[in-house]
Amino acid sequence: MTAHHQGSVTGKPGHPAHVGILIRTARWPLAFASQTATSRAMTQTLHIVGGGLAGSEAAWQAAHMGVDVVIHEMRPQVETFAHQTGDLAEMVCSNSFRSDDDEQNAVGLLHWEMRAANGLIMAMADKHRLPAGGALAVDREAFSADVTATLTALPNVTIAYGEVAELPDEGHWIFATGPLTSPALGQAIQTETGAERLAFFDAIAPIIHADSIDMDVVWAQSRYDKGETEAEQKAYLNCPMTKVQYEAFIDALMAADKAEFHEGETAGYFDGCLPIEVMAERGRETLRFGPMKPIGLTNAHDPENKAYAVVQLRRDNALGTLFNIVGFQTKMKYGAQTEVFRTIPGLENARFARLGGIHRNTFMNSPTLLDDQMRLKSKPNIRFAGQVTGVEGYVESAAMGLLAGRFAAAEMLGRPLPAVPQDSATGALIHHITGGAEAKTFQPMNVNFGLFQPVDGLKSGRRGRKDRYKAYTDRAKADWTAWLAPQA
Repeated sequence: MTAHHQGSVTGKPGHPAHVGILIRTARWPLAFASQTATSRAMTQTLHIVGGGLAGSEAAWQAAHMGVDVVIHEMRPQVETFAHQTGDLAEMVCSNSFRSDDDEQNAVGLLHWEMRAANGLIMAMADKHRLPAGGALAVDREAFSADVTATLTALPNVTIAYGEVAELPDEGHWIFATGPLTSPALGQAIQTETGAERLAFFDAIAPIIHADSIDMDVVWAQSRYDKGETEAEQKAYLNCPMTKVQYEAFIDALMAADKAEFHEGETAGYFDGCLPIEVMAERGRETLRFGPMKPIGLTNAHDPENKAYAVVQLRRDNALGTLFNIVGFQTKMKYGAQTEVFRTIPGLENARFARLGGIHRNTFMNSPTLLDDQMRLKSKPNIRFAGQVTGVEGYVESAAMGLLAGRFAAAEMLGRPLPAVPQDSATGALIHHITGGAEAKTFQPMNVNFGLFQPVDGLKSGRRGRKDRYKAYTDRAKADWTAWLAPQA
């Protein structure tokens, strides 16, 4: 059985030729690349379904190991609720890859590991980086356009536009279709695995035009003035609220019209991306201790008075003409969003480039369905990668794509890779989704130090946390470097 393509057209999109790429090609696995001429004639093509962050990273890794790659992307022919373009690696929910601290933060450590593996997603994120305090945020349109141009410039990568709606019996495949897997493909996965598809609801934060923000009310400051440069220390715009304004905002939020789910459609929310209405329903003060916390901020217009709550805006593009509302994922209807968000001080005349929304994310029960090389147990010619495997977050998805691409290419070249060290951030994630998690209660997971094995001799609890996290990251870097070394 071959994959069924609906309206498939093979070609390259109309992006300008890529120049100035910041990729460290000297770190590529030369042992693989040196045999490209002979191996390419002997190997079949690797097909990657889905051109998101995971699929793009998988394609990059496999292509540079000497394998011919075809990326199958259904957009723009088949649209989704959340995507806006047909570019590869489009960032839907926000423009942030979260913390870039590789010594005290697990996601920052994952950034480090992907950079060490010469990952495309991190290289493009660094190239299109925006000031964001200690976080890694990007100009999302320039980022995805550059990922697309970079991959299409590779001689052994082709993009086939059209939907793949079946799981093939032959060939080498990676399915990295993300949380918005098409209904037809989702049904094919369910039929093959015999397992009910799992799902959760995810939400998208709105984006505002910068020239509609009242800077006589709003001020620029990163929390605790974090960052080494003035641009980093002033990476966020802050909208202050008094207690009266906060209470009025919560009242408006609770009373607003919200999107209703279709009859019979049920799913939970991912706790790391809750709509603000859901957080408010958990208690009136919840938002003030979450995305609206006022700590570490001093109002430049009124330094003597501490704000009761603060709404933060983060730059969304390199020009600084767009800002997204941090942590303000929402399921409010469009009319209600503009009405409620314009009650925020400084945003009374806000113009919205994009309003928020909510969508249903599908994932699979990976602990029961995938082996430790990310292969589908019932069809080992197929691997899965990205958010559909049950990891949550841009970086985590791309990291699983990185592994799937390397695993698949190495297998095709007859030199399969050993297991990823569990004490690395990447290894902790793959271990969790392919067996470390409890299958009966399996839910999407961000990378975090709770997935890491303890380090002997270190104190537990908050007081020993700094030393413990540094020990985790030091151990992870050493193990990850050792795993990469034979591939260099």
